[in-house]
Amino acid sequence: MGILEVKGVNKRFGGLQALGDVNLSVQENSVHAIIGPNGAGKSTLLNCLVGKLIPDTGSVMFDGQSVLGRAPFEINQMGISRVFQTPEIFGELTVMENMLIPIFAKRDGAFRMHAYESVQSEKQVVEAAEEMLEEMNMADKREMHSASLSRGDKRRLEIGMCLSQQPRLLLLDEPTAGMARADTNNTIDLLKQIRDERDITIAIIEHDMHVVFSLADRITVLAQGTPLVEDSPENIRGNPKVREAYLGESA
Repeated sequence: MGILEVKGVNKRFGGLQALGDVNLSVQENSVHAIIGPNGAGKSTLLNCLVGKLIPDTGSVMFDGQSVLGRAPFEINQMGISRVFQTPEIFGELTVMENMLIPIFAKRDGAFRMHAYESVQSEKQVVEAAEEMLEEMNMADKREMHSASLSRGDKRRLEIGMCLSQQPRLLLLDEPTAGMARADTNNTIDLLKQIRDERDITIAIIEHDMHVVFSLADRITVLAQGTPLVEDSPENIRGNPKVREAYLGESA
């Protein structure tokens, strides 16, 4: 069994069948890509994975626990972090202030230690944030206002904020969308580093096949809300069903 198990998931919106009998198994410490043409059901599936949508039927289990109907902070506590299509950072804050937020999380009207349970002082919280900025290669930008960052650096900051929560599963929703090729390549290099250096599972939804084939160990292809094929990148690349689903686009 995988660390993330999707079984028999169906989801309709009125007369539209968004997901039809989706089964998916993501193995621990792997990079699993979910691809498909527009309207294939990728975003609907991702929202089911983080508890934002509840399927009409089926189950979504993370490490043996259901994610369905859980609040965002509960999903986070389970060890799941999500990177959105549009970077979710606080533009009015500095890079350092953004990085402090997930480490020194505010809840119930008071600051409580969130991911770094062993941290005993504000000094140690700051040190933890500085270490993450170093890992993200953003230490020299720590005093910059986040709104002034490039799209690629905003994404790098958001990924660092997610990693500071020490997740076991990182969900990436088209992380290179809207990026120039140089920023895309830098993001690929960062994700390769995370894959190689951290004990973490990554699931990625992405349109850019260059990104997918650079990172994925396994690929699931959705078409019209139903899994079309699941295989290695090498076999997906030349699969005629995949080419047909993408209307003849070259992989």
